[in-house]
Amino acid sequence: MARRRIVTLTTDLGSAYAAQMKAVLYRSLPPGHIVDIAHDLPAHGIDEASFLLRHIGAAFPKGSVHVAVVDPGVGGARAAVAVGCADGSFLVGPDNGVLYPLADHLGIRSVVRIDPARANPGHAVSATFEGRDVFAPAAARLATGATLRSLGRPHALSRQPLPEPHWEGSWAYGVILHIDRFGNAITNLPTGWFPEIPSTLRLGLGRRTRILPRRRTYSELAPRAIGVLGSSFGTLEVSAREGRAVTRLGLAVGQRLRVRTAATRADGKYRRP
Repeated sequence: MARRRIVTLTTDLGSAYAAQMKAVLYRSLPPGHIVDIAHDLPAHGIDEASFLLRHIGAAFPKGSVHVAVVDPGVGGARAAVAVGCADGSFLVGPDNGVLYPLADHLGIRSVVRIDPARANPGHAVSATFEGRDVFAPAAARLATGATLRSLGRPHALSRQPLPEPHWEGSWAYGVILHIDRFGNAITNLPTGWFPEIPSTLRLGLGRRTRILPRRRTYSELAPRAIGVLGSSFGTLEVSAREGRAVTRLGLAVGQRLRVRTAATRADGKYRRP
């Protein structure tokens, strides 16, 4: 019997549409083989989804099948693709950037444009729900032993990397890539760029600047205080103790920011998270 792989799901679809994808997958996979990464992502938030998939998907076992459906162009010209990676994993979803960061991290070996007639023979495809009718069937086939070549023809995956942080003089420039359910703003600025804690950092947002404490845990902040911590992603996050920093500071995904401290490492050398 062919090996049955783990299938992960990362979507902005909500639970009802995600359940329809799972119904397709469970026709081929036994219980326990499908793992939800997230289904409550902001609608159409490709960059945020790609950031989370890159960091969370990379922690799964080699050979997993990762399905991502954040697809504002569903039914349009963008390609439906499956990616084979160097560690034996597969990625399935739209070629709109959501797959690229994880695919690049795992090592892109080959890519096909999925032919719906091969992925889901004998079934009609909804123009508004390829997650159910193309991506889930393709993932199920890969998870149960099908080859990438059996799903379609070779395709060149679009290169759409995540934004990179950089230094300009004594300021480190970055961008907010994720806002979690607690209202913490997760940036792409590596924690290792900044001095040990406790210390203070100057945060710049447009023309505004603000001096914030740099702390190790939320409990080290004063009640309701806003500060900067090291996130579980290995990057800085702007947080409020038992509050929502994004609301109080007016932060949003995609917003650029800059950070400075008297002891920054201006050489820009760091270990990538």
